Amino acid sequence: MAVDTITDGVVVSLVYVLTVDGEEVERVDMDEPLEYLHGAGNIVPGLEELLEGKRVGDRLHATLPPELAYGDYDPEDVDEFERELLSIDTELEEGLEVEVEDEDGYTYVATVTNLTDDMVTLDFNPPLAGKTLTYDVEVVALREATEDEQAHGHVHYADHDH
Repeated sequence: MAVDTITDGVVVSLVYVLTVDGEEVERVDMDEPLEYLHGAGNIVPGLEELLEGKRVGDRLHATLPPELAYGDYDPEDVDEFERELLSIDTELEEGLEVEVEDEDGYTYVATVTNLTDDMVTLDFNPPLAGKTLTYDVEVVALREATEDEQAHGHVHYADHDH
């Protein structure tokens, strides 16, 4: 069944430019469009809402406050760790994004904000938390989600190994 408008259960391909405070933060172009499953909370809520009902070829320019994007910055979401307790393979430097695992096996992405010889300060806020985001988006393709994608709540990519 052909899909002509964006609604829940549709896989949407987008190209976009994301700017924050007038600076380009991310650009996705036709070589590798972003695919997401509409209605599953895969993208920031403000953008998902604005894309509802749009069609291929539609463009939109959206400025989203933090509460419709990555949320407010939470100063409590910053922790200090003893450097030797962090099992991170890469050389640490300020501004580096690292993955840390808690004792239950959950993985979190954090940004290194401060380093001393013994201690590392990690900020667990999303890098764009507290920021107003401006998206210039074009819808480039729509398709119906597969049953697996619907069940799992995200897009599955084709396996290129064989």
